[in-house]
Amino acid sequence: MKKTLFLSLALTFILCSKETKSPKAAVVSARIEASKIGIEILKKGGNAFDAMIATNFALAVCFPNAGNISGGGFMVYRKNNGETGSIDYREMAPKKAYEKMFQNESGEIISDKSTKGGLAVGVPGTIAGLFEIHRKFGTIPMKDLIKPSIDLALKGFIVTAGQKSSLDSKRDEFIEVNGQNTFYANEFKKGDTIKNKPMAEALKLISEKGEEAFYEGEIAKSIVEEVRESGGIIDLEDMAAYKPKWRIPVNFKYKELNIFSMGPPSSGGICLAQMLKMVEKYPIKEFGYNNEKTIQLMIEAERRSYADRSKFLGDPDFVKIPVDTLINDKYLLNRMKDFSFSKATSSSKINPGEIISWKESEETTHFSIIDQFGNAISTTTTLNASYGSKVYVEKYGFFLNNEMDDFSSKPGTQNMFGLIGGKANSIEPGKRMLSSMTPTIIEKDGSLYMILGTPGGSTIITSVFQVILNAYEFGMNIQDAVNFPRFHHQWIPEKVEFEKERFKNATIKSLQMKGYDISSDYIRKIGRVDAIMISDEGFISAGADPRGDDAAAFIY
Repeated sequence: MKKTLFLSLALTFILCSKETKSPKAAVVSARIEASKIGIEILKKGGNAFDAMIATNFALAVCFPNAGNISGGGFMVYRKNNGETGSIDYREMAPKKAYEKMFQNESGEIISDKSTKGGLAVGVPGTIAGLFEIHRKFGTIPMKDLIKPSIDLALKGFIVTAGQKSSLDSKRDEFIEVNGQNTFYANEFKKGDTIKNKPMAEALKLISEKGEEAFYEGEIAKSIVEEVRESGGIIDLEDMAAYKPKWRIPVNFKYKELNIFSMGPPSSGGICLAQMLKMVEKYPIKEFGYNNEKTIQLMIEAERRSYADRSKFLGDPDFVKIPVDTLINDKYLLNRMKDFSFSKATSSSKINPGEIISWKESEETTHFSIIDQFGNAISTTTTLNASYGSKVYVEKYGFFLNNEMDDFSSKPGTQNMFGLIGGKANSIEPGKRMLSSMTPTIIEKDGSLYMILGTPGGSTIITSVFQVILNAYEFGMNIQDAVNFPRFHHQWIPEKVEFEKERFKNATIKSLQMKGYDISSDYIRKIGRVDAIMISDEGFISAGADPRGDDAAAFIY
């Protein structure tokens, strides 16, 4: 009996000791395989940028609905010396693209043209982005960062229940676009191992010949061929012309927090700044989490921000964006002047703000990294819709994006996620489509505090908004902040979405009485936030979202 008690106490001590010992580094992503590959790179002495590249390649293998080498994304970083920056490797429109390419002769949107098949594909930016990051910050040879993902593609990855459901839901579309013999026409069960030898070949070529293999060599030729066969217009000249761009992050304050997030062509940073600043003067900490007033206030901030998004935001290389005004305290105070706790504001009465002088997938993926040196990375990447355009490059084992749908196919109309686009986001050759991706890094009292982001299409910004408030205002640990129920509103449509059975019925009914359009038909999971928090004492913790297969890996 004494021996059993001693062993039990010893085991408890060991477990508690590990829990109270801060990790030296962490990677949190959509799949444990990718997180572990990122951590292994750090263990070999690599930095967060090296781990970011390796993690991205791994997600391209084991998370094919969003992880990619043929999509695009954004990365925000903070080095251990406090230097911050961001890179835009968002896809862009091919040179033959034009404003009305998805409209018929009557000016009506042609169903599916911007979402399925070759015409929906934007020129990919991921590989160019990864190589550009490596040139500037990498410390380990690129071939060593790609090798673990080549091995993963050859050895295979295990199908999860969620992945099986995802593949099953799209199989008919895979066959419709690519034919009966396409690789993912095969039915995979939970627990099956998927080996992707063609993807391994693509990664080997990239490893041996660099980004030229993707943009000018055999892979480029295969991409162009698949795009053309399925009705698209990308050619080799488009591929060779792609370049990523370093951008200055959107930087703003919320109380004692100093926040860095992605600027245009992502709407994430500006909208996040607007939402936080619009609620800043209200005592939401006193209201409490999930309090009716807190929820109502956040909905109304979201409503006004998404209205501004529709008018002002687009590719900054093509349109002038009044960033400073849009996140100005006085401007945002004016935006909230007609808000009242007594009733909902009708979206029909909320127009984009008056300024003097002047859509995206549920199946995006995000990962957050902090290395043992104190460097921080926040990266969001996507194919847009789940498995993008469904166009599959059979020879090299990967799907192509459908990012052209994130342009305004017709200004004033909704895209596949209900987002309204304006003239600023209309289609032009070489232009980058507006995004909602919100990779974010936060300082508190000058020290690194949070690294976070999420997939979720139009819900990305509101999910990041809510997790920040959960942690900072309501004092949750990072896993609780990620786990807690979420809601979403985006101006148009009028509806407010809530996660199922996670809010008090009395709260929902009271909001409905005030005029909020809330229905059980709107209920769904919202976002999959992957986040890292560093406490005031320097303790590192991670929140991997249970809404997906997301997982964290650590170095202790």
